[in-house]
Amino acid sequence: MFQTQVTREQALALLQKYNQAPFHLLHALTVEAVMGWFAQHLGRGEEAAFWRLCGLLHDVDFEKFPQAHCQKAPQLLAEIRAEPELIHAVCSHGYGLACDVQPTDEMEKVLFAVDELTGLIGAAARMRPSKSCTDMELGSLKKKFKDKKFAAGCSREVMKQGAAMLGWEVDALLDKTLQAMQETENEVKNQIETTTK
Repeated sequence: MFQTQVTREQALALLQKYNQAPFHLLHALTVEAVMGWFAQHLGRGEEAAFWRLCGLLHDVDFEKFPQAHCQKAPQLLAEIRAEPELIHAVCSHGYGLACDVQPTDEMEKVLFAVDELTGLIGAAARMRPSKSCTDMELGSLKKKFKDKKFAAGCSREVMKQGAAMLGWEVDALLDKTLQAMQETENEVKNQIETTTK
């Protein structure tokens, strides 16, 4: 079972040291919440804190070091004495794109699969009158997924690869991640308000 000595306060401070753009902070907090949701729903609730930290820190090096994404992360994570398991998980979300660290644990595969997808769902939510994903239907999300011009920076291939790693159909990944974002949207909004004060 994965546990960590790193506190959320340490993780958030490190994230904010290297990330100031509101978009990057929102993405980190969203993936943190989604990873916590998946830990509970996949029967790994006792590891939820670890899953959440991996989500919070997964892009810790991206804003300041985009050309060395997932390669600079171990050095930054060493500042908070992150365990090898935490470092491996953070780096593995960039497998085949920014590094060759392969996702092996279920948690790492979930992180790999949902990272880009949360961006797609977030972009779709911003297009809605409500500016929310809570009233988004799965069918609407599937249309956005199939429209390669919409949120073109969110790699559909990565989402498909992530679903395959988990042994899920793509529709199941879309459904679960949408549900996770719907159920954690208020939490993320509250975190953004307290984090950016």
